[in-house]
Amino acid sequence: RSANAGTKGVSGVLIFSSGSASSGNSGQVWMGTGAATSGRGGAVAITVGSGTSGVGGEVRVMAGRSTINTGGLLSLVSGEGTATTSGAVVIRSTNGGTAGLSGSLFFSTGTSKDSNSGSVYIVTGAATAGRAGEVVASVGSGTSGAGGDMFMNAGRSTSNTGGAVSVSSGEGTATTSGAVVIRSLN
Repeated sequence: RSANAGTKGVSGVLIFSSGSASSGNSGQVWMGTGAATSGRGGAVAITVGSGTSGVGGEVRVMAGRSTINTGGLLSLVSGEGTATTSGAVVIRSTNGGTAGLSGSLFFSTGTSKDSNSGSVYIVTGAATAGRAGEVVASVGSGTSGAGGDMFMNAGRSTSNTGGAVSVSSGEGTATTSGAVVIRSLN
């Protein structure tokens, strides 16, 4: 750790970095806890300290850039439960204060100049001895004003046909396929 700052400065910076390489891969940086045989493995926490003025500090996780090939992969994977359930992955903003909103969540691909932009997939895994998991998109309730809207828009094209919106029920290979229900509430 760096020492505490004085009355008119900032505390020191911590830099964990491998050196550069001119004719090969640069070194890796690993952060991890050891395994445990009769308990839980240790946690790894990356947190930003609180402040009393200005916006909160940022946490940025960025994969590497490549000038001649595909950029680096960013992977967030929960822990495997070999005997029971695997761990959850939770991505959420914190609750808003008394005079503000809660933070927004953006899931978006980058733009593309000479080809298609990337896709966004929200998919549950297959199940061999049970039901596959659900995908739920819902708007929270409110106590004043109209309820929040939900939009689903296909892509716009300036030179060709616009994108399609397809809503399909699940196939029942041995019995009936699923229903598609579109209705307003009472």
